[in-house]
Amino acid sequence: MKLEFAISGGDFSRAGIASSEVKKMLKKINVEPKIIKRVVVALYEAEVNVCAHAYKGNIFVEIDGTKIKIDIIDKGPGIENIDEAMKEGYSTASDAVREMGFGAGMGLSNMKKNADEMSLESKVDEGTKVTIINYLK
Repeated sequence: MKLEFAISGGDFSRAGIASSEVKKMLKKINVEPKIIKRVVVALYEAEVNVCAHAYKGNIFVEIDGTKIKIDIIDKGPGIENIDEAMKEGYSTASDAVREMGFGAGMGLSNMKKNADEMSLESKVDEGTKVTIINYLK
């Protein structure tokens, strides 16, 4: 099963749509609630990161009998220092994003905590790709 979602940078009103749809789908196929929660938290954090930091992005979700694989690919400024960005509390969010209650610097670390596997690739002035995998057992 495959799902795809588009995200517009700066459009926080739509952040959460992909994670909500994925949650519904996982419930329909009887995935364990604790796995659903982890997937939804990681995906929501990814959606917010695209809204806060990129111009646009796409989410590709693939569910098979063993795992849920999510690729989040954005076009944006990229991440200059991935090690620094992975630290809890580190944020490059604008003041406007922070005023909306986002940008606390927990997005990437929360994604990693809620994924069984996570990889991150980024090119400055091009964009970022995050892959999250959660196993169904």
